[in-house]
Amino acid sequence: MYRKEKSIQLKSSSAALYNNLSVLRLPGRQLACFSAVHGPSVNVVSAAADGLGFSHRQLQAKEGGMAVSTSILTQAAWCVLPSRVLLVLTSQKGIQMYESDGSIMVYWHALDVTEHPPGQAVFARGIAAAGGRFICVGTSSGVVLVFDIPPKGTNITVSEVLEQHRDAITDIAAELGQAPDGAGDLVTADDAGTLCVWSAGEEFTLVSKIPAFGCTCSSVKLWNGVVAAGYGNGQIRLYEAATGLLRAEVNAHARWIYALDLAPETGKLLSGAEDSFVHVWKLSRSLDTEDVEVSLRSSSPQRGAYCKYTALQAVTAPWGCGTGAALSCSLW
Repeated sequence: MYRKEKSIQLKSSSAALYNNLSVLRLPGRQLACFSAVHGPSVNVVSAAADGLGFSHRQLQAKEGGMAVSTSILTQAAWCVLPSRVLLVLTSQKGIQMYESDGSIMVYWHALDVTEHPPGQAVFARGIAAAGGRFICVGTSSGVVLVFDIPPKGTNITVSEVLEQHRDAITDIAAELGQAPDGAGDLVTADDAGTLCVWSAGEEFTLVSKIPAFGCTCSSVKLWNGVVAAGYGNGQIRLYEAATGLLRAEVNAHARWIYALDLAPETGKLLSGAEDSFVHVWKLSRSLDTEDVEVSLRSSSPQRGAYCKYTALQAVTAPWGCGTGAALSCSLW
């Protein structure tokens, strides 16, 4: 079951980028924060649970010693670790990490332009917390940077560089449910459509590598050992994380999928695409065969807009459309 709740109007429009919506729900408070990027700025809105109170602000990204950045942001996401919450921004020049309210920048990592061939775009994209103390960020060269985050302070370091991809990273996702033994707890995707499943730790190890099939994987999620991947051809594919075995293939949308998200307690998967539709799916495993099963639970067109991004938190699913509004629904 699901129900649509009150839409949340953003202060300004949002860029048509993959996964361009992040949600932070504050423990013990009836408040949620939403963020989306546009150009060199991040639009942040705080909304009360009853949908009646809103607070808007705009964060101008800073890079290095510059007071204000002029480079284009590619993504913003809150990373929740056991000891702290950081707001991570990626751009054409590097990676910025802020305290959760965006008030203080605690770390800046510049991208090495010399690592890229002449004429190739340089940017970072794909953000996820993993392993309780790491934040992973992808780059346009295909490498994934693993940052070791201390409980407090600014002593953030690059602890590892993952180099299995050969194309620009599109998305990174950590395990949302309970991973079976050997299934890994992090998945990375790239422009070619290659997926890599990793096990996080002092040293990250590659669990499985799912080859590309000629189409970009724009968004990916990992739930109970199942990889849910959305592609530019409108398909959603479900893989076993441990083996890379294809379990299900759904022609979900008529156009490019811009984002997926998943409610971990219910297995509800939400997809949004350029065809203007938002679909709600139910993922489950057969008790008899252990096969992964998927069924469509709801389909909703967003009039006059194309869906650009989605985000679910726990059992609540807000998503955004080209109108500049963050729509929301509750799943159970």
